[in-house]
Amino acid sequence: MDFTQIAKTRQSCRSYDPQRDVEPEKLQAVLEAARLAPSACNGQPYHFTVCRGEMAAEAAKATMGLGMNKFAAQAPVLIVVSEEAYCSSAAMGARVKNNDYRSIDIGIAAAYLTAEATAQGLSTCILGWLDDGKLRKICGLDQPVRLVITLGYAAQGDKLREKKRKALSELVTELG
Repeated sequence: MDFTQIAKTRQSCRSYDPQRDVEPEKLQAVLEAARLAPSACNGQPYHFTVCRGEMAAEAAKATMGLGMNKFAAQAPVLIVVSEEAYCSSAAMGARVKNNDYRSIDIGIAAAYLTAEATAQGLSTCILGWLDDGKLRKICGLDQPVRLVITLGYAAQGDKLREKKRKALSELVTELG
């Protein structure tokens, strides 16, 4: 599957097969893809905590406030993405340029992870609705939790939805 095919078929899964576990080699492949993602000064200011079994169920509950993300309970794996400190050169650049490189780097790593999951035949959903305090306690983390990524196999019958995106002409301006 080439990257354009991955981009066309990757979607946020909200219906997982809770009976089908993620094979260790596929989980390792998606984590390796995230490890290889570019980051400011190669600092990789993030950490991935992989939750399975009862830990996944507890982490899922911490994403369900106000009735959100109920489907997360079906996912056999939840990957909790926490923010780590900058390396010194990225920290200096962030101060000088007033830019939050950690958020950018976490987004890139999440994109690599979810793209590789699609290539592996797995489904994902990136969750930003979460209870940071609960997830820190569940996962034993000192740093802020920024995302949770559900990972598993889509339930049978979960169909590919039409992508609703802006036209390229609305997103791109060419100069020169």
